[in-house]
Amino acid sequence: MIRALFSPSPRLEILQARAKPMNSIRDVQMTRVPRSRRAARGFTLIEIMVVVVIIGLLAAVIVPTVISKVDEARVSKAKQDIQALEAALLEFRLDNSKYPTTEQGLAALTTQPTDPSIRHWRPGGYIQRISKDPWGFDYHYENPGTHGKDFDLYTLGADDQQGGDGTNADIGNWNMTD
Repeated sequence: MIRALFSPSPRLEILQARAKPMNSIRDVQMTRVPRSRRAARGFTLIEIMVVVVIIGLLAAVIVPTVISKVDEARVSKAKQDIQALEAALLEFRLDNSKYPTTEQGLAALTTQPTDPSIRHWRPGGYIQRISKDPWGFDYHYENPGTHGKDFDLYTLGADDQQGGDGTNADIGNWNMTD
């Protein structure tokens, strides 16, 4: 019984067998990692190139779509800004019985004009600040309007030039539904 307590375990025998020095090439070949496990250790250059090409194709399809959405968002923002400025101009007219002149411009919505006929200008103004259009240009205001409205309020688009198509098109209070 004492001998059974001190006899080596099967695990110990396996460890001792592995720890034997390798004397021949055959011993070295037997310890190599099987081919299937070697292939699973990393990616080949071909596999990496295939993944890069797939990512490039996806980017070529997705990026133009995202860029067009950014342009659409800028056009939408310009239309919303024009509507907000129109509402402020209407409030100005309700208080003062007329719209600001072209010379007074949109600045009349934030600072009181020096015109003595404007007696009921609202303290604090009609809008906190006049922002630029989504392309970084000033909004244009003309009174009287030339497009069938009391005034023209517009942006010249991305190119800041009269006319144009797409994001370069003029966006005004006369063509908001286009």
